[in-house]
Amino acid sequence: MPIYEYVCQACGREFEELLRGDEKPACPSCGKRRLKQQFSVAAAHAEGSQPSCPARETGACGVSNCAAGGCGLAHLT
Repeated sequence: MPIYEYVCQACGREFEELLRGDEKPACPSCGKRRLKQQFSVAAAHAEGSQPSCPARETGACGVSNCAAGGCGLAHLT
């Protein structure tokens, strides 16, 4: 299931949406379907590196397996 990036042409909100099959998204702010799909930059995880975590960078985390989803702050990455 791919994640697509959109900008609402009615209110200007930018958002991401996980789509299944041929679902048609609506703007989470105004509910309109006048959306323009944006080009996304592909991301890849290089072997031996860890994704950046804002909590780890500020020292607020301390969990050693953060990249493995071992903390409640994994949604921030």
